[in-house]
Order: sequence, then structure tokens, then C-alpha cells
Amino acid sequence: MRHAAIDQRRRVGAIVVNPGGPGLNGVDMVRTAQLYLPDEILRRFDIVSWDPRGVGETKPNIDCIDSYDAAFDGLDTTPDDATERRRLVDEGQEFARGCEERTGAALQDVSTNQAARDIDAIRRALGEDEISYFGFSYGAELGAVWATMYPDTVRAAVLDGAVDPTADGAARRMQRAVGFERAIETYLTACSEDASCAFHNGGNAKGAFDTLMGQLDDGALASQPGRPAVTREIALEAVAEAMYSDGLWEQLSGALASAQAGDGSGLLQLWDAYYLRQPDGTWPNTREAGAVITCMDQAERPTVAEADTQMAAIEQAAPRAAPGLVDTHLCGFFPPSEDPRIPITGKGAGPIVVIGTTGDPATPLAGSSKMADTLEDGRLVTVNANRHTGYGANACVDEVVNRYLIDLEVPADGTTC
Repeated sequence: MRHAAIDQRRRVGAIVVNPGGPGLNGVDMVRTAQLYLPDEILRRFDIVSWDPRGVGETKPNIDCIDSYDAAFDGLDTTPDDATERRRLVDEGQEFARGCEERTGAALQDVSTNQAARDIDAIRRALGEDEISYFGFSYGAELGAVWATMYPDTVRAAVLDGAVDPTADGAARRMQRAVGFERAIETYLTACSEDASCAFHNGGNAKGAFDTLMGQLDDGALASQPGRPAVTREIALEAVAEAMYSDGLWEQLSGALASAQAGDGSGLLQLWDAYYLRQPDGTWPNTREAGAVITCMDQAERPTVAEADTQMAAIEQAAPRAAPGLVDTHLCGFFPPSEDPRIPITGKGAGPIVVIGTTGDPATPLAGSSKMADTLEDGRLVTVNANRHTGYGANACVDEVVNRYLIDLEVPADGTTC
């Protein structure tokens, strides 16, 4: 889909955009371009995106399970004995088997390398020798792969919220868990210091949080009729949703306070948002697609024993976040990838702007910094904010990015906003 430049006489060119995930569709991003991009960019560029392979309206769609409600109903991510541990492993194996059986041979066609090839196909279809690119979160990694594969076609590229491109699957899971652990710590500290926070608990929000999670581990909390009870897994994914922006912290505080009082519906509402549940009760395949793309990008396939060792290390480093946000077993049950993600270099692509945000839980600043260092000419712009991705956080970063995209004014590496 294309959103044509408003001012065609002053049109600079085309920007291909990707909202990330992996698993988010790009067509919706074009439909709502004004929510992502300012008028200054919309006037000067055609905004172009697509639904990546297996995602959104693309066929065949990645499909693994029938219902998120059923998949997470009663799931215990903190097993206390061998039986519970075996069930958790079985759940991961069942998910991967479902992906392989329902998606079929297309499972091998959804890698980031393939998506980068599709970007170049879009460029050729547009009739452009060069295009600009703006990728958020996973879209930043995708953009770096595209720039590495097709450096001569890069006019400009902005990678907002990048992961460490040199990290393997185990290291990425660790980095993500630690990122959310730090964000939860920041939130609980702020709540403890603010008497108006609904989860203040006399200045001990941290202790109250740990107690509540322990209670949910012992027994799930009723939520809404016909919906799953709130387990520790569901609660922690609800917390993760709120960590994507401090604008959601007030809602989270109210949900946690309600859970203390025996009502899990507020946490379920945040969990629904995490999985993009629709008003009609349906679910997009975003999380399924994300898991498949992530696993098919990785060459390694850990054994159950190796995954257990990884999980133990992650839980030690991120004791609050890890039980709900990390599954070290899943990729081990997928078939070997025929097209694992290529090494990222950005060689010959020219200067690429990488945005890292200080309080980003999902793609921590250290990952963006490593991306900028790995690219041949990466320029790191650091944004001081508690949110995932930095563009739009303040006028400083917006001006830096807009001047780069429109006028090719390249910011100095280490710029801070």
C-alpha cells in the first residue's frame, strides 16, 4: 500500500516503513500513517509498506494455534516439579508442531532475509533507483539486513529500537529479559515514591508486586466470564505491555491494585492489548508469526537441556520479568532453517541513523548502540525516555530524523535527545 506524498511538486521520494514485531503488518501502518509520521514527512514522501510473508493479509498466513485463550489457560511458566516442567516443554513442542503442520512449506519462506528481498522487489516495482527506509523495533533489524544486502539502493535509513545484531538466540533472550526487568524496576520505584500511585502500598510497591506474583503462581485469579483466569504468565505479559510506554503506567497501577483486591480483569485487558485481541474477540497471528520468524532466523536449535540451562541463567538475571516473557524451549522444536539471517554489516550503504532509547524494555539501548557500532557508518542517536522506540518522544529526535530523511543532514554519532 502507498500513501502518496501530499505535496507532489516537492516530493523527495519513497520511504518504505516497517512497524516491527516481527509479525506486525505494514499495510495498517500506511492506513494510519499520520499516527506514526508528522505532516512534514507525509508532505514530502510516498509512504509505502506491505504485509510481510505469513503476516496480515498475506497468504498463506502463519498459523499455529486456534486460540490464545486456550493456549494460555492454566499455563505455568514456573514449574515446581518434573511433571510441571514436562508439561511446559510439551506446550512448546505442541506450538511448534502446530506451526509446522498448519503453515507447511511456507515456514521456510518467512525469514528476515526474504523480507529484505521483498523490500527490493517493492523498490523495483516503484521504479526507484534508491529508496529511504524507516523501521521500528524488529523493523530496525530488517532494515539493517536490507541495507547489507542492497547497499547501492539505500538513500537513507532510520533504525529505531534495534537489537544487538551480533547476539545469538540465547543472548537475545537474555538481553530482552534484562531490559524488561530494568523497566519493571523503574516503574515500581516510581510507584513507590508517588503516594498517588494506585499500587503505592505504603511505599513498598516492589514488595507488593512480588507478593502478588507469588500468589498468582500459587493460584490463578478470576477475570471475566468465559475468559481465562489470570495466571502469573498472563499477569507478567500484561505488565510487559505497560512497559512499552510510561503512558500506560497509571493503567497498570490500577490493574495491579484491582488484582490485589481479587479482580484480574484489568490485567486481562492489558494482556489482550499485548496480543492485539480485537473487539470481536478474534486475534491476529502477530505473536505466532513473531515466534516463527524469530526461530527461522536462527541457525541454532537448542536441546531441552540447553534450553533449561539458558532459562535458569535468565531467571537469575531477571527474576521478576523472566517467568512471563521468555521461552527458551520453543525454537528447539522447529525444523532447521534453510535461510538463517545473514550477518549485518551495512557495508557500502552510507550513513545509517540508529535510535536507542534509555528506558526501552524490548530493545534496550545497549542493543541499539551495538547495532550502530556494527554498521559500517552507523550514527547512534540516544533518546532519554521510558518507552519502546524513540521517534516521537520529543522534538529533538524528531528534528534530527526529519532533517536526515528530507535533507540528508547526517547527525553526529552520539547525539543525545
